[in-house]
Order: sequence, then structure tokens, then C-alpha cells
Amino acid sequence: MKYLIVGLGNKGAEYENTRHNIGFKVADKIAGLLEVSFNTSNFGWMAEGKYKGRKVFVLKPDTYMNLSGNAVKYWIQKENIPLENVLIVTDDLALPFGTLRMKMKGSDAGHNGLKSVQEMLQTPNYARLRFGISAEFSEGRQVDYVLGTWKEEEIEKLPERIEKFAKSCLSFVFAGIGNTMSSFNGK
Repeated sequence: MKYLIVGLGNKGAEYENTRHNIGFKVADKIAGLLEVSFNTSNFGWMAEGKYKGRKVFVLKPDTYMNLSGNAVKYWIQKENIPLENVLIVTDDLALPFGTLRMKMKGSDAGHNGLKSVQEMLQTPNYARLRFGISAEFSEGRQVDYVLGTWKEEEIEKLPERIEKFAKSCLSFVFAGIGNTMSSFNGK
């Protein structure tokens, strides 16, 4: 069985530690847990590993957020991965900082990365894992906020939250989405 876990983010040093790049951070942690490295590949950086007998592809698209769907579609087709074995990891303004929410399907909720994925896959029926970044910005400052860096108190909590998210992704691979949602959502 093959699985594709995609951490959404933007390439480039200026985006590396922004809220919008939390998907990349989770992908890095998953690769670390699987003891594999990322290599430059088509549409981004790919790490391949095994988890409890299952083949896991971890992708960080290099297409920038708004075109993430191109990378997702390419790798699903190239590796013939069933849609139910795909998990997209992204940031979410609607959730308090560090909140974990995995869902089987849903809307893009105004997130340009998810919007691109949905357009390219022609369906909203794919699993997504949302990392709460809260919405502590004044009117008209959303872009500055999501592309801004973390607050000091968030930085202290990030390693634990990123590890929890990475473990939930591996649970998705082995235990399935239903069990993973029961075990991890809101924790």
C-alpha cells in the first residue's frame, strides 16, 4: 500500500519560519521519524520511506502555495496512489494555535493551497490535517499574519505540536482516518 503525505508551504528562506509553512515543518518531522531525507524531485522535495510495512511518500511542493495542486496531482498519478491514501497538511486561521483537526473531506475554507488541490483533483473528497494558527490579526492584515513569524510563546510550544501532528500523519497511514480522528482531533 502506498500513501502520500503533502505538507503545504512556500519555498524560499523568507517563508521558512512563517505560519503558512507549518505543513513543511510537519513534513520535515515525518521524514525524521521515518529516518529518510528529502531529495529534489518533480514539483518539489520528496522523501520516501516505510512505516509498518506501508510505503510512504512525503512531499513538500516547490510550486508555491497557490499551485500546490499541480504537485499533488502529479505524484498521485505517477505513483498510482488512491485518493483515500492522500493526506494534505496545512495551516488554518479558524482554529486556535496548535489545534489539530483531521477531516475526511471538506471545503477549502478560503485556503489557496487547498483550493488549488481541490481544483486539480476535481473533488473536495481528500483527507486534510489542519494546524491551528489562530486569527490574531487586525482587519486587512491576514496576508501579513500568515506570512509572519511565530510569537515567542508559540515558538516554545511548536516542537511538541509538530511532533503530535507528525505522529497523527503516521497514524493515518497505519490506523486509518477514522481511528486517527478519534485519537488525535482536538488534542
